[in-house]
Amino acid sequence: MARKKFKLLLINPVNQYRRGIYHNKEVSVPPLGLGIVAALTPPHWEVEILDENFDTFEERDADMVGFTALTSQVTRAYDIAQIYRKNKIPTVLGGIHASMIPEEAVNYVDVVVKGEAESVWREVIRDFEKGNLKKLYTGKLLSMKESPSARIELFSDKYGLGALQTTRGCPMKCDFCSVHAINGHKYRYRPVEDVVKDFISIPQDRVYIVDDDFFGYSRQAAERAKNICKGIIKSGVKKNWYTFTSMHLAGDEEALKYMSEAGCRMILLGIESELPEQLQSSNKKTNLRIGVENYEKVYDTFHRNGISVLGSFIFGLDTDTAETIENRTKYIINSGVDCVQAGLLTPLPGTASYYRLLEQNRITHTHFPIDWEKYTFFNTVIKPHHMTAGELDRLMKASWEKMYDIKVMKRKYLKTLRQTKNPIAAGWALSTNVNYRNTVFEDIRDIISYSDLYEQLSGVRLTF
Repeated sequence: MARKKFKLLLINPVNQYRRGIYHNKEVSVPPLGLGIVAALTPPHWEVEILDENFDTFEERDADMVGFTALTSQVTRAYDIAQIYRKNKIPTVLGGIHASMIPEEAVNYVDVVVKGEAESVWREVIRDFEKGNLKKLYTGKLLSMKESPSARIELFSDKYGLGALQTTRGCPMKCDFCSVHAINGHKYRYRPVEDVVKDFISIPQDRVYIVDDDFFGYSRQAAERAKNICKGIIKSGVKKNWYTFTSMHLAGDEEALKYMSEAGCRMILLGIESELPEQLQSSNKKTNLRIGVENYEKVYDTFHRNGISVLGSFIFGLDTDTAETIENRTKYIINSGVDCVQAGLLTPLPGTASYYRLLEQNRITHTHFPIDWEKYTFFNTVIKPHHMTAGELDRLMKASWEKMYDIKVMKRKYLKTLRQTKNPIAAGWALSTNVNYRNTVFEDIRDIISYSDLYEQLSGVRLTF
């Protein structure tokens, strides 16, 4: 007797208030988590992935509908879920927001998957087939040795970058981060051979390795990162990629050499602030150990290896004043950072900052779930210590104007090109600055074209 067939629709919703950077084809990244859920789904289920970054939502036939959502996406996920619930089609929500506050999510979807899906998704499928779905499933932190490869053939061909994850978890406890809350305090690694195989299989020639720290902190972690790079080099596959690491990677020139040879063109560094007291209050211990006085040496080390630096900074910290915000802006413009991700302190559920600010009654946008769409890092949603929210808004807009000024971006591009001697690394940095600028100013400024800006600087059209 043939087994009954089912249809699973997986949706990546898009914030309707502010679309964000990843709807731009050039820097768009597929929803890797949905690809892994698809891989965990048995073969008698047909699986379709709908990503609102590229696909206009319209109700589609399905036996069950699953969503993943960051905090800024969850309002949209709830809205779409209601459409299917009215038709008695079960809806399932996973991802970091639902994992942090499942007590909210169960009010808007039929099923919440808390934590990682690998240990529970097959149970969800079995319970659906038995007509016995539970409201909440809680995943365990498993070894990544058995973690499946994402079903990348289900992803749209419109994504500018492929996506790959080699490790989960983080031993750090930064005040504004929830990674350790959902993925645990220890690094868990996928086997090197699986990582290399997945890297090779990605159809795009540009890849985002979505690890929270590709390099890690131990000697074992460093060797693993090097072995991944050696495997990529040995394969002969030529792809350019970027990833997130901590600053201490700069102390291992051998690792940087292998990363560069394997195609790494940009590193995302969580710099956060140039003030030691702010690093201390944010529990950013790695940067404190490096020392703010050594930041430029770190940037120089990456540049020597042909790698550009994407620096992430936070504004609106408790000790921020008009003066510190202005000084941080000047620091960013004049530093060796090649491109910048500058956002406002945003208390995401699951972070220490969320619980502290909630207790202090300093979170201003609490009309949930609608207000979650404001939690994008580009909106003030707290009461700052040393100014009003309106003042912080005005200061931040002025800072973004300066950081993403076209002359500043051009100057940084030429500096990156000179220091890295790598036109691809410099091009990635310029592209990143342009895309962040367009995201920050999407409502109040003309969108600028990276290709046009690149042509002004190099005299040739974009070819990578």
